[in-house]
This record gives sequence, C-alpha cells and structure tokens, in this order.
Amino acid sequence: MLVCDVCGQALSSEAAVRRHLRRTPPGRQPRCPLCGAAAAPGCEEFRRHIEAAHPEPGPPGARRPEGLPECPFCGEAVGRELEAHVRARHGHLLGAPGTGGNIRDLQLAQRLQTEEDKWQRSEEEKREREEFKKLQRQYGLDNSGGYKQQFLKNMEREVDRGRMQPFEYHKKKADMMECLAFGIDDGKTKTSGVIEALCKYYQNENKDVRRVWLSTGVDHFHSSLGDRGWGCGYRNFQMLLSSLLQNSLYNDCLKDTTLIPSIPKIQSMIEDAWKEGFDPHGASHFNNRLHGSKAWIGACEIYSLLTNLRIKCQIIDFHKPTGPMGTHPRLFEWVLHYYSTDNESGGKVVCTSKPPIYLQHQGHSRTVVGIEEKKNKTLCLLLFDPGCPSQEMQKLLKQNSDGTSLKLLRRFMGTLKEKQYQIVAVDGVLSLEEKATRCHASQVLTSEKIP
Repeated sequence: MLVCDVCGQALSSEAAVRRHLRRTPPGRQPRCPLCGAAAAPGCEEFRRHIEAAHPEPGPPGARRPEGLPECPFCGEAVGRELEAHVRARHGHLLGAPGTGGNIRDLQLAQRLQTEEDKWQRSEEEKREREEFKKLQRQYGLDNSGGYKQQFLKNMEREVDRGRMQPFEYHKKKADMMECLAFGIDDGKTKTSGVIEALCKYYQNENKDVRRVWLSTGVDHFHSSLGDRGWGCGYRNFQMLLSSLLQNSLYNDCLKDTTLIPSIPKIQSMIEDAWKEGFDPHGASHFNNRLHGSKAWIGACEIYSLLTNLRIKCQIIDFHKPTGPMGTHPRLFEWVLHYYSTDNESGGKVVCTSKPPIYLQHQGHSRTVVGIEEKKNKTLCLLLFDPGCPSQEMQKLLKQNSDGTSLKLLRRFMGTLKEKQYQIVAVDGVLSLEEKATRCHASQVLTSEKIP
C-alpha cells in the first residue's frame, strides 16, 4: 500500500499513484511515494518527475481493458464494483461542503455501473440464445425439415456433383414418396442373416473364444441420405423390432406393425405414446412433436414406444464408471447375465431367444446382439452400429470369413469409456392393466441405476 505525500491518501498500486498525482493540486513540497525523491512545488513539476522516473508499463498507447469503468475520484479501474468502490474508498467526500462535483461524480459512477450491469446482462442473454440455437440445430429442433427434406436435399447435391443421374434422382424420389405414404422402410439399408452367419463362424472358431451368447435373429439397418447424422436411435429401434417380429411371443403386440416402419412413421408412433400419457416431461422437451423434424431420440423415447405397444422393457442406467480408467465392467456383467440366464442348451455357441439390447450414450446409440467370453475370462460385446454401411456388414455373411470382419462388431471394455450408458432391455409382454400402470408411473420416468 502506497501513501500520497501531498494529501496522505492510501493508494493501492503505482497505476493508482499516477492517476492520483495527475489530479493533485499545487501545495507544499511533496515527496514521491514511489521512490521518496523530493519534487519541486507544483503539480506540473511533480507530473514531469513521475513521467520521467516512473513511466507507465507496457507499450505506448496501451489501454485499459474495455468494459472496466474508472473511478471518477482516483481513476482506478474497478469493473462492476464501481459504486461499492466509491462508497468504501471515497464516502468521506460525499456530502462535504462544496462537493457538488463529487456528488455528481457519484451519480456518474452509479450510472456507469447501471450501464455496465445492463451490458453484462445483454451479453449473457445473447450467449444463452446462441447456445440454445446451437443445441436446437444439433438435436434437430430448429424447424429445418425432417427425413424427406434431407433426403431430397442430399440427392440434389449428388446430382450437382455428378454422382447421380437426373433419371435416378426422380426414380429414388418416387420410391421414397411411396414408402413414406405407406409408412414403411424401403429396406435399402438392411442387411439380414448376420446372426446366423455368426453362429456358424463361432462353431468352427476355436482360437480364443471360450463361449459366446447370441440374440435371436436381427436385421442390421444403417443410416441413409434422409437421416444421416441424427437417425441412429430410429435405426436401432428398427433393428430391435426386426427381432421381435420374428418371435411369436410378440405377435399380439405387433399385429398392427407387421413391416418395419419408416423413420417418419416411428416418429408418429412415439407421438402416439405421448398422447397416451407416456413421459410428459420428455414430450415437452420436443414440444410434443417429432414428425417432420430431425430430432434425436434416446432411451426414454424407445421405452415409451415399446411400452405403448405393450412390450415389457426396462431402462438400466450405468450412470458412472465402475472400473479403472473410466470403464464399465458392471455393464458387461449385466449383458452377460441377461443372455446367459436364458434356458437354452449349453455348448460353446448359445443361440438364445433373447431380443437384442438398445444401448445409448451421449451422442450415439447402438444395438447389442451378443457377448463373447474369452478363454482368459475377459468379455467382449457384439454391437450393430447404424453408422456401419451395408457393404461392410455383408462381409460378415461370408461363410469362409477368417474373423477379421468381426472388428466391426467387437467392443472390449477399454473401448467403451463414455461417462454414462443407458440400455433398454425387452423381457416379455404387458397386459392392458400393466401398461396403464407403467403409463401412470412414467409421469416421472425413472430407471434402475447401477451402481
């Protein structure tokens, strides 16, 4: 803390001293509070001493940071606490005889602080609006169109780049419009028979797999021109549904859904579940509308859709890592227990009657179709990824596969290190009474948390 030798005022820094001395009136011979040197009487001589012996730091013409108002009494840059600074440091001057100018300075300080607070609020609101718009774009809630609009836009881009002929564009457009009219998927991104091919492969493979459990038959669906970048949740539902349609246990639940629905149709089915009263909080997040948007969906929407179809399922939330290095061994153990408790015959390859599992994490979802147990007891999930194209998935159909294509499916514990995972697992059918009970319970939708 420095003290002005002219008036005895305490000053917090050299910069404050310089600003103070510029305002110091002529008086008795002062001493410089920075170096103690005596200066000739008069302000101008003192100022010249300060400028010569104690120049301002930084490059010539350096300015104080914008947005930090100066105190009108001492010139100190005090930011948003201007009024508090004036009252604390210079309150003794307020109300003194002949200090009308000081009172005006206080009013100026108050006005400057008001303007500063208003500017800060404006900037904060602007950042919040920009962040909200960014999230809307990211999650498809910005009214930029849905599956059909994106499909047509991407095909037009392909034509412009010379990758698609105009006649092909019109044919694909007509096919797409017909499928959307009937609410069914065109099947052009589907690969069937992978589970059967895996069963044959594992029966002949005897290197390092001690045992493997596989779900019932599942068709793989990957993203198309219409849903690339946002459709993974819908594609995983199509995979799960393709398995349920092959299981007679679910015939009554799915009597009105005999074909795989298109993505816009799935959006309408989720909206129907909301209208029935499922997950009102989640519905409000989407403004109760999915159809015609590119909105991402997750485990809660899959749960509401399945439950509305009277398909019994549950959400399991692995809300934090349970192993070293951010891994989730409890997730792997849960999947193993899910498949291994099926009453199927033993053997190295266990083809269960269990449906696949919907697996969600931040930004993406996949489908669990099985799990390997290695001879060294480590576990490996087998996943269908909607981001994997049909050309790659079809490599798994070759009976003479050497196993290299399994890299597309295999995920070891060290490769699943997101902070949180959620799964939706199907386990039977619901009566109408059970469906009503679950609908009421979904007013506050909860999950089973592990751990």
